[in-house]
Amino acid sequence: MDAAALQATLDRLAADYVDRLGLRVESVEPGQVTLSLPVSAEIVHAGGVVCGQAIMAAADTAMLVAMIAQLGEFRPMTTVQLQTSFVRPVPKDAASVAIVARVLRHGKSLSYGDVEFRTAGGKLVAHATTTYALL
Repeated sequence: MDAAALQATLDRLAADYVDRLGLRVESVEPGQVTLSLPVSAEIVHAGGVVCGQAIMAAADTAMLVAMIAQLGEFRPMTTVQLQTSFVRPVPKDAASVAIVARVLRHGKSLSYGDVEFRTAGGKLVAHATTTYALL
């Protein structure tokens, strides 16, 4: 599945809330996808940085896209665990954040993943680990 097909699948499946994040599928590799999260006023809180809730929603969504790429199609699944560590803030004047989601292990009923968020300069801003149950 290529980036355009994954983007079309995401656009079809995502809730309105997720659509408003503006996530774009940039590239697809075996077991890995790269997305971009544009920094908009809608996801910046009063402190002048991107809110953690937007980053966690983007992490969950990026892993869903990575799982679809791994499976070659959408299959019903649910998040069992999402653990996020925030390393540094993303300022409101950043254009976007790069998101790399990797499927670390894909099993019959559970799959495990890793998601990194990086600035345009390559600095790590957040890291998440995920577990998904295939339904």
